[in-house]
Amino acid sequence: FLGFAVLITLILSANFGLFGKMPSVQELENPEADLASEIFSADGVLMGKYYSENRSELKYNEISANVINALIATEDERFYDHSGIDAQALARVAFTAGSQGGGSTITQQLAKMMLGQGHGNILKRGLDKLKEWIVAVKLERNFTKEEIITLYLNRAPWVNVYGIRNASRTYFQKEPADLKLEEAAVLVGMLKGSSIYEPIRHPKNALDRRNTVLNQMVVAHQHFLTEAEAEKYKAKPLITNYKPIDEAIGIAPYYRRVLLDKLKDWCSKN
Repeated sequence: FLGFAVLITLILSANFGLFGKMPSVQELENPEADLASEIFSADGVLMGKYYSENRSELKYNEISANVINALIATEDERFYDHSGIDAQALARVAFTAGSQGGGSTITQQLAKMMLGQGHGNILKRGLDKLKEWIVAVKLERNFTKEEIITLYLNRAPWVNVYGIRNASRTYFQKEPADLKLEEAAVLVGMLKGSSIYEPIRHPKNALDRRNTVLNQMVVAHQHFLTEAEAEKYKAKPLITNYKPIDEAIGIAPYYRRVLLDKLKDWCSKN
């Protein structure tokens, strides 16, 4: 009973911000990623962007089902069944000491991105995990599953590229709606460790990870793929069409540089 009381006290304390600022319900209902500011000419031509993290938002129906299915199979196969926290996954982590993977749901991973948590000692990590659980539950109460998936994919990092749209454009020169299954599996595989499984610098790791994602799509209880289909896709070579996004080039770079100074001045006054 004492342990339960301590747990409830910790949860309430974290919820009310005693262990650091928590996002309000209003902030959760209006989650704004650090989107890039886009500069358009008077006749509607996109001239370039300003950003600290270059993000472009998409709607759910603008993302290929291949990406969504691969993500669920790999990161959270009971995504549609839980309310933010997967009790079965947590029990598996406890009994196997994490040797069979982590227990964080897609919703928890989104909560972690929104909280901007870093590393720290075991006490801080424990409190961060508690805050992550609270925000995950609030997200599930305020958003549909489709909205949570979309928020996650719009925020997720791929090395120094942010969001599924920019990742798809960088590695395959196409929109996320047009990604083939094997391409989607490469990008989803990178979420496990984008620097380790980056296909340009580490093609062998990326290929192995892509095939792991395809295997997960077979064994997931939704059975997104049959074994025969997975083998067909795994036999394909790793093919990318890599071209990094460079906003420094484009229309009127000197003008945009002057405009940036003007905008910084405006922002400081307003």
